[in-house]
Order: sequence, then C-alpha cells, then structure tokens
Amino acid sequence: MADTSIGTPEQLRDPNYTPALHRAIPLGIQHVLAMFVSNVTPAIIIAGAAGFGFGSDAGAQGFPDMTYLIQMSMLFAGIATLLQTIGFGPVGARLPIVQGTSFAFIPIMIPLVAGKGVEALPVLFGGVIVGGLFHAFIATFIGKIRFALPPLVTGLVVTMIGLALVKVGIQYAAGGVPAIDKPEYGSLLNWSAALVVVFVTLALKFYAKGMLAVSAVVIGIVVGYFYAMAMGMVTMEGIATSWGRAAPIAFPVPFKYGFEFGFAAIVGFCLMAFVSAVETVGDVSGVTKGGAGREATEEEITGATYADGVGSAVAGIFGGFPNTSFSQNVGLIAMTGVMSRHVVTIGALFLILCGLVPKVGAVIRTIPIEVLGGGVIVMFGMVVAAGISMLSDVNWNRRNMVIFAISLSIGLGLQLDPKAVQYLPDTLRILMTSGLLPAALIAIVLNLILPEELSDEATEEVSGGMAGHSKGSLPHDGHA
Repeated sequence: MADTSIGTPEQLRDPNYTPALHRAIPLGIQHVLAMFVSNVTPAIIIAGAAGFGFGSDAGAQGFPDMTYLIQMSMLFAGIATLLQTIGFGPVGARLPIVQGTSFAFIPIMIPLVAGKGVEALPVLFGGVIVGGLFHAFIATFIGKIRFALPPLVTGLVVTMIGLALVKVGIQYAAGGVPAIDKPEYGSLLNWSAALVVVFVTLALKFYAKGMLAVSAVVIGIVVGYFYAMAMGMVTMEGIATSWGRAAPIAFPVPFKYGFEFGFAAIVGFCLMAFVSAVETVGDVSGVTKGGAGREATEEEITGATYADGVGSAVAGIFGGFPNTSFSQNVGLIAMTGVMSRHVVTIGALFLILCGLVPKVGAVIRTIPIEVLGGGVIVMFGMVVAAGISMLSDVNWNRRNMVIFAISLSIGLGLQLDPKAVQYLPDTLRILMTSGLLPAALIAIVLNLILPEELSDEATEEVSGGMAGHSKGSLPHDGHA
C-alpha cells in the first residue's frame, strides 16, 4: 500500500519526483537491504570455487582477494544502479531499477575457475568485459529477439540456474567444500547455524510485513551470525583481526588481475547475456506496471539493457562480475508505491560508499560459511521457484513437453556428471558441464525449428502413460 504521506498519488507514480530527504534516505537504504546479501554472495562463491575463499590458505592473510571481490560487487552494483537511475545518453532507463551481481552467470563462472586460484581470474574478467559489451550491443535489437526466448526457454534457464546452485547452499550449510573430507563436515553444529537462518527467514517472510518481510534473508543472516558467536563459531578476536587488517578506504584498481581472452569464457558470457537481457526486460515492465500502472516504453527497455551491458563491462575492468536488474526491488516498489528514481539513487550512493570502505567487506568475510549457507539455501531455492513460476505460463502441449524434457535431461545430466564429457576439448567441456548453456541452446533451437503441432501418440509412447495435460493456467478468482 502506497504511503500517501510521502507525496500525492500522482507524485508517487512519477519517476522524477523526489520525496523529502528524511523519507527518501530510509527508502533508498531499503532497496539496498533487499538485495545486499544476494549481491555479495556470487563473489564469495567464486572465491570458494577458485580456492582462495573460506577454508583456504588465504585465511591466514585475511582473504584479501575475496574481500576485494566483495568490495567490487558493492561498488559496481552502485555505479550500475546510477547508470539506470540518472542515465548517460542512451544508457539507462531513468527508472528506479536496482542493479546487482547476477546469479545467472555463476554456473558459467564456476567451471572456469574451479580449483585454479587467482590465476583463473584474468580469463574470467576477459569474459566479463566482452560479455558486457555484447550485452550492450543486444540493446540495439532487444525487441527483435524476445520471440526466441518465450517462457518455455526463460523458465527452463532460470530453473536450471537454481538447480545448479542449490548444491552450493547445502555444501555451505554443512561446512563448506574444503571441509568435505573432515569429520566436522555435516555436523549438527554446522547445520544448526544454517537452520537458524532458514527458520528466521521463513518466520519473517510469513508473519512479518513491510520492510521486515522484504529484508528477511539479511535479518536471518544477522540472527544466525549472533547464534554463531554464541556457539563459538565466531570470536570477537577474529572480528577485530579482520577489521584491523582492512584499510579504512580503498579505490578500485583497473585490471588488478589482468585479463585474457578465453574462447569458453567469451562464448559463455555472451550466450548468458541474452538470458540476462530478457530478464531485465521483464524487470523494467514489472517496475512500470507496479509503480506507475503503465507499460514500459521502448526507450526505457533499450536504455535498461544498455545499462546492464555497460555496467557489466566496466565492472569487469576493475574486478567486478556481471550486473543485472534485481527482481527483489520490483516487489519492493509495488509494496511501497514509491516510483521515484531519486530514492534508488540514494541507495546506489550508499552501495558505492560501502564499496569504497574495505572494512565492510572485512565484516562480511567473518560470516561463517554455515550461516551464509542458510541464506543461500533460501535464495537459490527461490531462483528455482521463480523458474517454475515462469513455466506456469507455458502451454504444456506435447511439443513443449518434448522440448523441455530433452533440454532438461541433457543440461541437468551434464551438470550432475561432468566426467561424461571429459574427452571433449577444454573449451567445449567447460561450456557443456555448466549444464545451463546446452539446456538453453537446445531449448531455443528446438523451439524455433519444431512444428507447432505434435500428435498425442508421439509422446504417449515415451512418457509411460504419465503425459501431462495442463494448459499452464493457474486457478484464479476471475480478477486479472
């Protein structure tokens, strides 16, 4: 419900309206809290996959590279958000869109860095830069490619992203990948810390309202953090050491890790840019419908896609990951009813400030991996749920069932057993074992080339009598 004390109904629907500062500042920080944990989580996951995150030898030095990646995640989420809210020429929708590090690219990035340490980062960031530039290029014809990515394809891809990541949540909750062969992996203590986060998050989601519900994950992690302190998993000495090692202020370093052009990285990031671009189109439409009660204009959609790509490319230069619009904030705008882009600009400035202060990253890195695991289980589970929600819009005729079946079988199968393609050339193997790219490509190609009609008999023989007949519509009460 919109708070009319902030402005008139007409003002609240106007992206150019600026509420009074004492109202605008807390509203802006709300947007940051709604996406904060999701924004820094990819940096922690990639650092862990590469081998310089939690549980690695880098702990003795205070995880300097992971802290830097966290710092860049905050800084460039803020900068990319400013591109959206303020705009720069054709770049930016000039709408209250919050940008953040994209989960979509994590299944692509993990095979690129797995166990290779900091040495893997030049190729990774080369892919981020080229992928970002390609993403910006997509903006010039975004309206013309939407036909190739219907809900069947986008729903499948989002579901696959979530399925690729849920394993990470379970591993974190049990103690982290480095602890897998140790006795404490999967201990009751580890799981108790993760479950505290899960239960607090669920309680707030279902029984709280307003900002408490929107910030459920971050509050759950804070509660889990205090629980971990009470159980001796975090010590004040450890927090003080981490805080003391971090500089009070630090600026981004261009090409800190260098960059290289790797074929697998470039192909992977460019292909995922298509999916991210379509996701942004959906978010822009959601913002204008929820906040202003209208459809997004072609200029807004194009500008938002440009901002996605430019923000990602610039982030890659300094050691940041691909950025995309954050869907959490679409719901927040619908909840508050405040469409002001200047409110989100304030949130962006807060993110930039956090990104310039390494001590913020120093505190984040003291969060036990088990506590983070609880939050990740919820977040990545919600990604799967979002994908299934998209799939509910699909007309589940026989043709679409076959496309989905083949795409999911191959994509998920390669994810579960990467050794199945161990004899492929390195580049192709990395692309295939992401699972996500083969699934998306198969779905896109089959959707474009298969005839619209498929006889009933064509699927009955391979479905074991369990053919679905749903048209994809959900029960409703007659209201739009």
